[in-house]
Amino acid sequence: MKKIILFLAFFMALNMQAQKRPKLVVGIVVDQMKMEYLYRFSDDFSANGFKRLMNNGYTFHNMHYNYVPTYTAPGHASIYTGTTPSTHGIIGNDWFNKATGKDMYCTDDASVKTVGDGAEKEGAMSPKNLLSTTITDELRMATNFKGKVIGMSIKDRGAILPAGHFANWAFWYSKTGAFISSTFYGSALPNWVTEFNQEKRYMNYIDKGWDLLKPIAAYNESLPDDNPYEGKLDKANAPIFPYDLSKIYKEKGADVLRTTPFGNDFLAELAMKAIEKEGLGKDNITDFLTVSFSSTDYVGHTFGPRSMELQDTYLRLDQTLAQFLNYLDKTVGEDNYLLFLTADHAGAENPNYLKDNKYNVKNIPSKDIVEALKKHSNDTFGADLILDYSNFNLFFNKESIKQEGLELTTVKQSFKDFLMTQEQVKRVYTEEEILASTGNDYFLNFISKGYDPRQNGDIVILDKAGYMEYQATGTTHGSPNSYDTHVPLLFYGWQVPKGEMHTKKYITQIAPTLSQMLKIPFPNGTESEVLETLLKNK
Repeated sequence: MKKIILFLAFFMALNMQAQKRPKLVVGIVVDQMKMEYLYRFSDDFSANGFKRLMNNGYTFHNMHYNYVPTYTAPGHASIYTGTTPSTHGIIGNDWFNKATGKDMYCTDDASVKTVGDGAEKEGAMSPKNLLSTTITDELRMATNFKGKVIGMSIKDRGAILPAGHFANWAFWYSKTGAFISSTFYGSALPNWVTEFNQEKRYMNYIDKGWDLLKPIAAYNESLPDDNPYEGKLDKANAPIFPYDLSKIYKEKGADVLRTTPFGNDFLAELAMKAIEKEGLGKDNITDFLTVSFSSTDYVGHTFGPRSMELQDTYLRLDQTLAQFLNYLDKTVGEDNYLLFLTADHAGAENPNYLKDNKYNVKNIPSKDIVEALKKHSNDTFGADLILDYSNFNLFFNKESIKQEGLELTTVKQSFKDFLMTQEQVKRVYTEEEILASTGNDYFLNFISKGYDPRQNGDIVILDKAGYMEYQATGTTHGSPNSYDTHVPLLFYGWQVPKGEMHTKKYITQIAPTLSQMLKIPFPNGTESEVLETLLKNK
């Protein structure tokens, strides 16, 4: 009898040890997702996708970004490092680097090469420009590199940055229709990825085309199918359903899949294949899978937030999530995985849509801003003193300023005064003002958290709410306004309580909260502020 009791006690101890961490963590980022979509499209969602996460997990209704620019690469980096661009160094998707005097892309790495069926530049990528560790890095080290980390996305930056420095693999979509990687991770793709690519499953979606998932009457939360605020997927035809993807494929190739809901479906297929073939969540050593659904961003940029195309993309993503969650239940076990879902940024309303509804705003093409800046420079100083304008950052040519016998402070003040006369501009801050920030200026605080003095500009410009530096159709993002910062955060699964919160929280709290839940070190750049409500029972 004593032996039986001892055996049972030993078994229970082993089981308790196993429950110290989940078998698998799944991080889902939905590119350009506004929290509002969970409300607006709710009536048309199924019970098993977004609603399952909200009803049976924990919903943070008031989650925000706390820096600018609110772009894809900084967003992914901030979620997984638990810090902001001023610390992790990813200050944009691409940017002009003041230290080098050159343009750079967030994950460019000339020292590595493409692995798989992709062009040379498509795979010359790595996380080397990311200056902080990620939660995925810390998990790798905490498990003595036994826990697997795999990142994947349609976008390279959406796969690479979340997976961190120590990932086993990161995979992203090539113009060829194949998923590729780089020699940073290995010399050849895993066999299962090669086999997956050879099946050319993306053609199943191309051949089927894109029509509305539901009867058109269900899309009453959106504008009419053909409206003046949406761009075109097919340049030769109006933006209306159905879309002949086979025709567009002949013109654009496999890239067309990105700007349809099916880029998300195709990625989910790869995610489920990775869980199967890599054995993720099969033992008691925690693995981490990062999945970034990018097609929502491509669709949003092209068609805008009030389009039927966008609504259809989210209704289809809801179904994809339901399928993915069921797969996790069957393969990993419903109580064995921890999942969170958030977004890398949200998105603005189309300014022309707002203007037509009597809100006095408009879109400002970037080229118009550059032309105005150059004209002011020549009119005032008799020379073009501008080195670069991008991402709301203005860089001066300090060599030209010196040659003209001018003082940099005088030039900065002149441009600052000029910019404040422009219709769209709300504030203008110099580098000195940004670095001296005390945190008391609400907007300056956003800029300070996104500013790296080695890389950013001499002046940073903040536009008024509702204005947008973009084309006339579709939408974009990047500002500190709530329409760009307010994103969903849903936690679900292993040891996650049911509930919801409306108190304002910040995206940089996700990674340190995961550290506490998993009982591993914090990423090295985080301020370590956590979402306490998820830790009350720990």
